[in-house]
Amino acid sequence: MAEGYEAFDDPYLYPGTSVLKNRLDIRDAATLTAFEVEASHFRAEIGLPEGNFDAAHYRAAHHQLFQDVYEWAGKYRTVRIAKGETMFCYPENISVQMDALFGGIEGGARFRDLTPEEFVNRLAGFLAELNAIHPFREGNGRTQLSFAGLIGAAFDQPLQLERVDPRSFLRAMVASFAGELGLLIAQLRLLRG
Repeated sequence: MAEGYEAFDDPYLYPGTSVLKNRLDIRDAATLTAFEVEASHFRAEIGLPEGNFDAAHYRAAHHQLFQDVYEWAGKYRTVRIAKGETMFCYPENISVQMDALFGGIEGGARFRDLTPEEFVNRLAGFLAELNAIHPFREGNGRTQLSFAGLIGAAFDQPLQLERVDPRSFLRAMVASFAGELGLLIAQLRLLRG
């Protein structure tokens, strides 16, 4: 569901609404939100695909989570979007920014052999950058968390995602957009247990 986002010239929406076009042709925002949560949770339980911790792997993770909901699952958005005063990466820059961000983690190697504190700090910086790019029209937050869980599991730094408090985590992500990582680091510490 597109609630809270402002988009410019948005072909993803049903005309005259703020409801994203979807595979089941659901036109009610609340119904779509409920279906999206249920479908993405089901796909998360199946598990994210294996990959090389690169941009293609991240797109595959988004596709896994949202394939039952949106035809464009796993594809970068083609419209400019903002949430309040926050303008996310312009679509024409997404591919380059994603390649640069994922290139910087070197196939996940940048998360290897870290203390829990180092891991949380590095993951917070990565998630903040990923959030600023906001590569998909919808489902960015769930994909970020699921992928963070995948990184944690792969590098012996498991995250307990069931501990996420959505409101607190959202506040932390908003603060990270302004360069303040303290709240996000604190949230990730709670997930690290």
